[in-house]
Amino acid sequence: MVKSMTGFGRGLAENEDYSITVEAKSVNHRFCELYVRLPKPLNCFDDMVKKIFSSRVDRGKFDIFIDFERRGAKNPQLNVDKELAIAYYKAMLEIAEACDLPLEVKVNNLTSLPGVFSLETPEEDRESIGELLPLAVNSALDALLEMRSVEGKALTEDLLAHLALVNGALEQIKTQSETVVAEQKQRLEQRLTLLLGEIEVDQYKLANELAFFADKVDINEEVTRLKSHIEQFKQTLQTAVPIGRKLDFILQEMMREINTIGSKSNNLFINKLVIDSKNEMERIKEQIQNIE
Repeated sequence: MVKSMTGFGRGLAENEDYSITVEAKSVNHRFCELYVRLPKPLNCFDDMVKKIFSSRVDRGKFDIFIDFERRGAKNPQLNVDKELAIAYYKAMLEIAEACDLPLEVKVNNLTSLPGVFSLETPEEDRESIGELLPLAVNSALDALLEMRSVEGKALTEDLLAHLALVNGALEQIKTQSETVVAEQKQRLEQRLTLLLGEIEVDQYKLANELAFFADKVDINEEVTRLKSHIEQFKQTLQTAVPIGRKLDFILQEMMREINTIGSKSNNLFINKLVIDSKNEMERIKEQIQNIE
């Protein structure tokens, strides 16, 4: 099944002490890149989050945002060092007396000095968070992967539609190519008749010329290989493993064959079909950039 590399998911896990929210979004990328943004108290769980994601995804750029809220757990406590504030004041008073200056001290002058205020952050219950966090992460990842699967189905339908157009053009190319040699024979005979008049045409030389031309413009092998690549592309779309890189390789081979067909052809109708096919393949190329 085709999976898009674009998705979004949100997960929530709670207990009596904490509430953890995880939001994850992904876009296309050649490899798997994980960017985890954790609040400072949860920094130690960075590796855990990355391992969960890397075990379930293969390609894409992932931005993972994690937030948590304390519930029953203790909140940070603001402490005031009154003795230090008094010491600051006394020091200011001594300076003022020594310099014979008026002393004008407001509360905010003291509270802004280092050490007067301090924030005591309680130690988090890592065991409790370690049990809760994977639940939120997997919940967000489940939602993200579901979205990727839904978009993957839409991509599959679009790719099959483009392949059908290429296949249809290829059938027309094959049919038209069967008349190319006959048309060339007719053109050569007309030219020779015009040039030689009543002189008899050397049928042996004409046959040799036509044989050389037929070999030069023969595209049967390219058509057969291109049809085979199209079928392989379709079969690959049905596999469960990540297929983005394989589809890209198959498409390169398809482009190689259609380019060869175009270079061999001297038929305007075939050349138009080649251009149309290459246009469809470019659209396929754009789509498979977003396939995992």
